Amino acid sequence: MNCGKIVDIDERSALIKYLDEIPYANLLLVDVDNFSNFNNMYGFDFGDRVLIEISRLIDISKPALSRVFRINFDEFAIVNLEMLDTKQLSNMAESMISFFNQIDIDVDDISVKASISVGISIGKGNNILNHARTAIKELREHSRGSSKIYDSNSEFIKKQKENVYWINKLRDAFENESLQPFFQPIINNKTKKIEKYECLVRIRDEETIISPYRFMEVSKLTGTLSLVTRTMIEQSFKMFSNNDYEFSINITNADLYLNYLENFLLKQSRKYNINPSRVVLEILEDIDSLDSPEILSQLNSLRYHGFKIAIDDFGSRSSNFSRLLEFSPDYLKIDGSFIKNILEDKNSLIIVESIVFLCKKSNIKIIAEFVHSAEVQAKIEELEIDYSQGYYFGEPKAEINYT
Repeated sequence: MNCGKIVDIDERSALIKYLDEIPYANLLLVDVDNFSNFNNMYGFDFGDRVLIEISRLIDISKPALSRVFRINFDEFAIVNLEMLDTKQLSNMAESMISFFNQIDIDVDDISVKASISVGISIGKGNNILNHARTAIKELREHSRGSSKIYDSNSEFIKKQKENVYWINKLRDAFENESLQPFFQPIINNKTKKIEKYECLVRIRDEETIISPYRFMEVSKLTGTLSLVTRTMIEQSFKMFSNNDYEFSINITNADLYLNYLENFLLKQSRKYNINPSRVVLEILEDIDSLDSPEILSQLNSLRYHGFKIAIDDFGSRSSNFSRLLEFSPDYLKIDGSFIKNILEDKNSLIIVESIVFLCKKSNIKIIAEFVHSAEVQAKIEELEIDYSQGYYFGEPKAEINYT
């Protein structure tokens, strides 16, 4: 591994102690961009020697009257005690970035370049270290090899605070068992009757019902998507153990990569005495994932046990019709944006007609989502789409309508 780990810990502690002792500081956090590439291409010994040279160059290019702390193997904190405005600090950072862009680092007859990103914060206490690191995270959403001054009012910071709020809300939902499925009916367009339901995750927060739009992204960030899916599966199986409806549950690529679904679904089927043929697993239209032999094998094994597969939101991304035909799911759900605009937008109608033609030829049942009016439903029936789902027939509810 790269050298200096013990030194880094000491330097980090020294930095925090120093920041706590001084009344005011400018902090420039220098992070080497994509440093792992040096290790991957040339080995850790080479990377260690590059780091030694980078340390020397930072010491040369740092602003005058500044102190340098190496706080991680590829991260350096420069503390300056002068009274400087943001323009002066930005100029300092850009000067360092420009210096590195023009310098070749020579190690073992190999010449490389190292670019840096600089996060800038101003204030007192060791919080300015976190602020500078946040500034680097923000700038790296758009670029590298640049600088950014921490701004507590930026949209990025607001988003970070919002994420923290929803992380806590999701954690509370798990602890209080307030994560639950809501059920939206799906209509057979020939019989005009409810034939199946989609199970949609919600958080019940006292009298407020929170949609997944608010919390699923942080579930992905925190690695809890599979916990959401497990909760949905168990609660949905329990609900449908008292009736004969078919029901669908959304699964994610994270669930497939963890490869737990088959055992868990079969266990719930036995527990609640539900035939797997009543269960539809909806996967998003990430058809590229079907290139993975492991995922394809897993889905085929689930189908072997009787579970059905639906491709959700088809058409919302770059649809690969050839992969769709190879996999041949049981159901295909047309992305709701096309259904919503099918009466006004000629292109939406053409896309829907093409999908319907393909599915009819391939014996794939079609579900139209976001059906919101009698006029749209009439068009859906004219196109001979098998099923309809949307607020025209019913919004998602915590209970099932047995009529």
